[in-house]
Amino acid sequence: MELNYKTFGDVGDPVIILHGLLGSLDNWQTLAKRLSEQYRVFTPDQRNHGRSPHHPEMNYDVMAGDLLNFMDRHGISGAHLIGHSMGGKTAMHFATAYPDRVKRMVVVDIGPKSYPPGHDDVFKALGVIDPRALGSRREAEVLMARIIPGEALRLFLLKNLTREADGYRWKMNLPVIEEAYEEIRSGLPENRHSGHHTLFIKGGRSGYIDPGDWPQIQSVFPEATLATIPQAGHWVHADAPEVLLAMVRDFLMAKTQAS
Repeated sequence: MELNYKTFGDVGDPVIILHGLLGSLDNWQTLAKRLSEQYRVFTPDQRNHGRSPHHPEMNYDVMAGDLLNFMDRHGISGAHLIGHSMGGKTAMHFATAYPDRVKRMVVVDIGPKSYPPGHDDVFKALGVIDPRALGSRREAEVLMARIIPGEALRLFLLKNLTREADGYRWKMNLPVIEEAYEEIRSGLPENRHSGHHTLFIKGGRSGYIDPGDWPQIQSVFPEATLATIPQAGHWVHADAPEVLLAMVRDFLMAKTQAS
């Protein structure tokens, strides 16, 4: 599968940024542009998201395989990985399956554990919208607001709505994503381990990484460190972009200086 992607910069080590569930590469353009001052940054859309191909199979093994194929096609022997939420899970699976292809890894607000369902309202809100019947994006937001009161979350989800000559459509493959949701929530297999230097970044207002999760994280990633951005929720890159950028740069530059 050939993933849709954008690239920023043409010098330095490769950095690949993987977006989260129901997101796309556009969510990470600001950080990618800033990192491109020192690195070659690639921002792919994961399968069934953004403008990447739709496919009925969706699990972390195939998404890690998509990333491997992406690196091979672009002649990337090894890269730093940055993954948020579902993208962080993809990165963790990839690092444990293809350790020689990873330099350093940043995992943003997700752990290797299995998570309980938490997107019922999101799927319900998306399900009430028939893109073909819409006359405007505003109509979609009004329908969604009956279920999702938070404007920021609505606007994030509506980035998946695109207009074409014959009307609106969802960019993401919503039926397959919803069908694969249990797999997306799943944790890493118990036999997976990684010796990579890994920075876990937690949003201080997010509950995705709890204090009790740290022993499991360290059992899988013994070289891991944890940093918290107190003012950020789960969408750390939107809530505290400058703080996140500084943390990522410091972590990646520490490797560069040591080598």
